[in-house]
Amino acid sequence: MTDDVDHIDRRRRHFLTVATLVTGGAGMVAASIPFLSSLKPSARAKALGAPVEVPVGSLEPGEMIRVMWRGRLVFVLRRDEEMLSRLTDVNDLLRDPHSEVIDQQPEFAVNEHRSLRPEFLIVEGACTHLGCAPLAEFEVGPADDWFGGFFCPCHGSRFDLSGRVYKGVPAPTNLRVPPYRFINDDVIIIGAEPVAV
Repeated sequence: MTDDVDHIDRRRRHFLTVATLVTGGAGMVAASIPFLSSLKPSARAKALGAPVEVPVGSLEPGEMIRVMWRGRLVFVLRRDEEMLSRLTDVNDLLRDPHSEVIDQQPEFAVNEHRSLRPEFLIVEGACTHLGCAPLAEFEVGPADDWFGGFFCPCHGSRFDLSGRVYKGVPAPTNLRVPPYRFINDDVIIIGAEPVAV
């Protein structure tokens, strides 16, 4: 009879051990789910790093809009023919007219226009001196050396209509060009590299 009781007790102990392990394991999994999901980036964090679609079809020549991408201000300027013709007039006045500082723009923007398409300029709206937002002053000024562009009122840095920095100002480098591409003629995506054709 003691053998039957020992056998029943062993079965009962085995059942209780397995049930305790399964319950404990399920509890640990249930407790770890909120912890693990807290490690994923929030929807806001994802949105801050996500590419931004910008409709440019209704943008008139000479007009500029401002958008936010990754918490940074970005200028989208549609240059007219007169603006484009002024780009070569300022080369002698610029610190880096050929965009030789490599990390300031994607490879596709190492040109006089600093853009994929000459009529559209997309640059970050932060002065490379201390990060102030330059003002858009596209009209040719009374000074002989102002052909229109961006002026930083904080410390007097000046940039041309391609975001290239003038000599003799506090800003050390050109305005940065973010990665972007055209989805079609009317929409660009800021934050996405162009697709090779």
